[in-house]
Amino acid sequence: MTPDRITAARSAMRERGIDALVVSVGSDLPYLAGYRAMPLERITALVVPESGDAVLFVPELEASRVSTSVEVSSWTETEDPFGLIADALPATGTIAVGDQMWASFLIAIQERLPGARFVDAEPMMASLRIVKDASEIAALRAAGHAADTVADHLGEVRFSGRTEQELSRIVADLLLASGHDSVSFAIVASGPNGASPHHEATGRVVEPGDAVVVDFGGRMRGYGSDTTRMYVVGEPPRGFVDAYRVLEAAQDAAVRSVRPGVGAASIDAAARTIIENAGYGEAFIHRTGHGIGLDAHEQPYIVAGNETAIEAGMAFSIEPGIYLPGRWGMRIEDIVVATTDGVERLNRSSRSLRVVE
Repeated sequence: MTPDRITAARSAMRERGIDALVVSVGSDLPYLAGYRAMPLERITALVVPESGDAVLFVPELEASRVSTSVEVSSWTETEDPFGLIADALPATGTIAVGDQMWASFLIAIQERLPGARFVDAEPMMASLRIVKDASEIAALRAAGHAADTVADHLGEVRFSGRTEQELSRIVADLLLASGHDSVSFAIVASGPNGASPHHEATGRVVEPGDAVVVDFGGRMRGYGSDTTRMYVVGEPPRGFVDAYRVLEAAQDAAVRSVRPGVGAASIDAAARTIIENAGYGEAFIHRTGHGIGLDAHEQPYIVAGNETAIEAGMAFSIEPGIYLPGRWGMRIEDIVVATTDGVERLNRSSRSLRVVE
């Protein structure tokens, strides 16, 4: 798999007039080399020349952890890794740099290659990563189904009397128990805190009558999950159920609009139009979705103005929301993948509002 991806990267480099590619921390590295580097002050970098062998430079103390099909060159604590990397790059020409490389790393390499031109590798790498192959879709499907078990288990958990932080820890533990290798986030936003889409769990105690947004995800076999489900403690707040019906219809309409050839903006519009027509347009304050894969957020972005045509194999979230400051918020999120003739939901758990104790 890795050699094929490096071959594809070289083809993309030739099309764009790029002489070499260098990626460090972030997901471009595991995509190309099958190895995810720890974000250390010691640089790990994969150099892919337009022709010639790709080389992965790693700190000597990390070398025993590396499993990859590309050539590995380890550097010791007393060596200059930036000099070694610079020697593997062209002294002149265009070098594409991974968008998550630390600025200090890039500056050190630039100082050693004053005659080279550096460009952002993200557009090229996104074009390679945006359509998932069968193995990637299988990994996303497994992660999505594992996340579904968390959503279902939470329906049996007592919310009332617990803090958001306590519930967030329960969500994280359930993610790991489901088979996830790591937890990326576990948002629990109760009552008025639900009106903040990326709320960080606090010591607020959940009370009867609270609506609770639970948005969680992690990595499994390297690929991400990301799901949002809604819970309410006892009787829902005034007006909440009617608004939730609107949200369910909007989310379902957006999912049903997914098919090859449709623009990303059209999927956003499918959800947004329903919410706007119900009078909640100003309360839907974010895009409808984002791509997912090795990163929790990647292309394609499902947002107004993005005319990227959906292709079979693209995977992304569908997550419209309604947020009323000082009162409550709500969001429903599934991961979907475009198929040759439509769409597959990778989350199968119920999207209905769940009443908990």
